[in-house]
Amino acid sequence: MKVTKFLAIALIGFAILFVSGRAFAQDVNVDYDHSYDYSKLKTFFIKIGTSWGNPLGEHRVLEIFTDALKKKGWTPTDDEASADAEVVLHGATQEKKDLNTFYSGYGGWGYYGWGGGMTTAHTTVSEYTVGTLVVDIFDAKAKQLVFRGIGSDELSDKPEKNQKKAQKAADKMFKKFPPEPEKKKS
Repeated sequence: MKVTKFLAIALIGFAILFVSGRAFAQDVNVDYDHSYDYSKLKTFFIKIGTSWGNPLGEHRVLEIFTDALKKKGWTPTDDEASADAEVVLHGATQEKKDLNTFYSGYGGWGYYGWGGGMTTAHTTVSEYTVGTLVVDIFDAKAKQLVFRGIGSDELSDKPEKNQKKAQKAADKMFKKFPPEPEKKKS
């Protein structure tokens, strides 16, 4: 009986430890004007709207998103005034903390309920940085926002990993791009 209760408590403790571990997955969301005709956009000008303080990283992200739009049939231009679409990238980082508590020792049920036993707790603090990238696409002539993509992920200390994450975000953001206008119900 005591062994069964000990195993149950151990399994619950393991489940709590397993669930409490940080498992941050890339999050990408898009929103767009459902009635807009994207077929009239052929050329684009891309720029950084809000810098995140890493010129090398910003250059890489500009290249990734330029290539993603070129794969969709759009043509980049250096002349902002002649572009059909203006693509503006906004970046931000935020420091986050994660707390994990581990228990060791023993405890269990005694004759009169829970018996304290020799249980100790150890809490660790993990700090990490989350990066968020917002991609806004405007109809340059009408000055109207027609598409917004938002990607967020934990950043790495290794630029190569962050570049792969930016590429993955671009792939997810533009998977169904340009969106088809909704058909009007008759």
